[in-house]
Amino acid sequence: MPTASTLDARILIFAPRGRDAEVMCSVLARDNASCSVVHGFADLTEGISQGAGTAIIAEEALHGVDMRPLHAWLARQEPWSDFPLVILLAKVIGPQPDGARARLEELGNIILLERPLNAQTLRSAASSALRARRRQYQARDILADRERTAARLQQSQQALLSLNETLESRIEERTRALAQANDRLMNEVIERERVQQAMVQFQKMEAVGRLTGGIAHDFNNLLNVVQGSMDLILLLSKDEVAKQRAEIARRACQRGGKLTSQLLAFARNQNLDLRPAEVGALFEGVRELVATSVGSRIALRFEVEDGCARVFADANQMEMALLNLAINARDAMDGGGELAFHAGNAQPPAGLLPAGDYVRIAVADKGPGMAPELVAKVFEPFFTTKAVGKGTGLGLSQVYGMAQQSGGAARILSQPGAGTTVEIWLRAWDGGVAAEAAPLPAAVPDARPGSHILVVEDDNFVRESMVLSLEAFGHAVTQAADGEAALRELRRRRPDLIITDYLMPGITGAELMLRAREVFPGIPMIIATGYADMHAIDQVLGDDILLRKPFQLAELALSVERALGRGDAVLPRQ
Repeated sequence: MPTASTLDARILIFAPRGRDAEVMCSVLARDNASCSVVHGFADLTEGISQGAGTAIIAEEALHGVDMRPLHAWLARQEPWSDFPLVILLAKVIGPQPDGARARLEELGNIILLERPLNAQTLRSAASSALRARRRQYQARDILADRERTAARLQQSQQALLSLNETLESRIEERTRALAQANDRLMNEVIERERVQQAMVQFQKMEAVGRLTGGIAHDFNNLLNVVQGSMDLILLLSKDEVAKQRAEIARRACQRGGKLTSQLLAFARNQNLDLRPAEVGALFEGVRELVATSVGSRIALRFEVEDGCARVFADANQMEMALLNLAINARDAMDGGGELAFHAGNAQPPAGLLPAGDYVRIAVADKGPGMAPELVAKVFEPFFTTKAVGKGTGLGLSQVYGMAQQSGGAARILSQPGAGTTVEIWLRAWDGGVAAEAAPLPAAVPDARPGSHILVVEDDNFVRESMVLSLEAFGHAVTQAADGEAALRELRRRRPDLIITDYLMPGITGAELMLRAREVFPGIPMIIATGYADMHAIDQVLGDDILLRKPFQLAELALSVERALGRGDAVLPRQ
C-alpha cells in the first residue's frame, strides 16, 4: 500500500483520448517520476485529495464536466498549499470559445503547454511543478515545527506559572486532597458495612425462603389428601349431612391453600401470571375493598403520576399485596390517620435493582413507625408485631416474594415517629407481546373410563388419594412410589398417561419425564407439585401439563381429559 510520502510525490495524468496518458507516463518514467493514470474527472479529484505532487490534464478532458468539486478542494487548501496543475492545450485554429481559457485560469496555479509538445518540454514542466510542490511541503513542515515549538513554549510557561504559586496555596491544596481522600475512605467503609449487612440480610432471606418452600411442600401434600377426600365425598356420597361437613372441610383446605400460596410467593417457587397492567386500574380495583377494610377514620389518597408506565405484574397478587399493606397500615395507625397510595416512574437506588425502567409504587402511612431492628425482620414469614390471632405474619412476606419474582424489589422506609412507607418496585412494561389469559377450570367432567394411568408419588397418602380419585372416574390406575419403580412399570407396560410428583427421592419428576420420553416418545404426562424448582420444570414440561397442589378434583379431572386429548379445556399454570 503506498505511503503518504509516495502519494505526495506522484504525478496524476488525465488524458482520456488514445494512448496519450500511457505515452506521457513512459516519458516521465525516464526521470524516475511516479505516475498514476486516472480515467474520470471524479477519480482525478479523489486522487488529488488523497495526495499528489502535480496533475497533468488534457484540455479536452475538462470539456462538459462539473468542475465544482475540484474548485471546492482547491479552495479548501491549507495556507501553505498551492497545488500546481499542468494543462495541455489543444492547438485551435480560428477564434476560441468565449470563456474557455478563463475557466482554466480559475484553477489557480496552472502551467499551460500547447500541443504538439516534445518530450523535453513535458519533462521540464513536470519537474518544475514537482519542485514547486516540494517547496510547499517544506513550508508545511516549517509551519508545523513552529506550531509544535509554540505549543511546547506555552506548556513550559504554564508549568512555570504553576511552580511559582505560593507555598501556602500548595499546602492548602494538599490538605484539601488529604481531607477528600479521608472522606472517600470513610464513605467506602460505610458502604462496605452497608453491603455486608445487605448480604447477610439477603442470605438470611434466602435461607428462610428455602425453609418456607419445604414447609409449603409438606403442607400442600397434607392439604391435597384432605381436599381430595372431601371432593370424593361430595362426588360420591348420598348423605347430605356428610356432604355439608365435607364442604366445610374443603373450604378450610382452600384457605390453607391460600396460606401456602403466600408462602410460595415469598419463597419465589410459584409461577406468577405476569402481564402488563395499568397501575391506575390496580388502584381502582382495590379502592373500594381498601376503604371497607380500613374504615372511615382513615383518609385514603390514590395518586398516579402523569405518564406512569404500565407494570409487568400478576394483577391478583398485586391487588392482594396492596390490600395487605393497607390492613397493616390500619393496624399501625390504630384506626385513624392518613394512608397514601402513590405510583410513578422512577430510578431505583443504587444496589437495589439492575439498571432499567421501573415504576415505584409506595404505600405510606402516618403511624408511629418502626425501629431499625424491626424493619430488618418484617419481611420474614410469620413475623408479626400484632397480638395473637390478629394476623398470620404472611402479608409482608407475600409482598416481598411477589416483587422479587416479578423482577422487581420491595423495601421498607420507616423511623420511629415518622410513619412507614413500603415501596414496591416493578419493571416497566416495554411494549412486547404479552401472553393471553388462560380460562379457569370448570366443574368435574363426566367420567370417561378405559384409560390406563401410571401415578408416581412418594407420599403414600397423596398417592392413595389420587388413585382413588382416578378410579372413581373409571380409569385403570397403576401406582409407583418413586422414579425407579415407575421406570420398572414402564418396561412392563405402556400407560396411556403418566402423572408424577416433582420432588421425590432419587429420580425427580422432571428426570422421570425425560427418561419416559426416551422409552415412549410422545406419551402424555402431568407433573404435580406443591413446591418445585420452576425453572427446571419449565425446561422439560413442553406441551405437558403442570398441576399445582393442593388441587381440586375438577382440576385433576380436567388435566387428565386434556392430557388424553379428550377435552380442550386449558388449565391455568398457577
